[in-house]
Amino acid sequence: MANSATWTPESQEKKEEILFKIGDTIRVHYKLIEKLKISGKTKREVKTETHERTQVIEGIVMAIKGSEENRMITVRKIGISGIGIERIFPLVSPWIKKISIKKHGKVRRAKLYYLRKRTGKSATKINEAFNKKPKDI
Repeated sequence: MANSATWTPESQEKKEEILFKIGDTIRVHYKLIEKLKISGKTKREVKTETHERTQVIEGIVMAIKGSEENRMITVRKIGISGIGIERIFPLVSPWIKKISIKKHGKVRRAKLYYLRKRTGKSATKINEAFNKKPKDI
């Protein structure tokens, strides 16, 4: 019986707790794989090349959904010419390289969907929590 594979708490990886909350401004570094089609010497010859690169999105955490391993965050940033861009990230993912916290925000809501209706500076303005210091995860 000693050789059988059984679950023990020591065998499980230690889960990291979320150090950021709703309203915080974070930077998410995630890995992208791009596939390019390159034509060869003849018309029928087509080669595909893959490139990996790290892309960064910096924005406000609008929502945290799910529990434990299924936890997902929604990050919203304001892009070029004032267009709002939202992206949903699973927290347990091999594609996410690093999450760094830029500043902590102080909000009274669990979901910040009201930011979608706002434009300009008011869409990104959230009161800062002064007693916390930003950290890297």
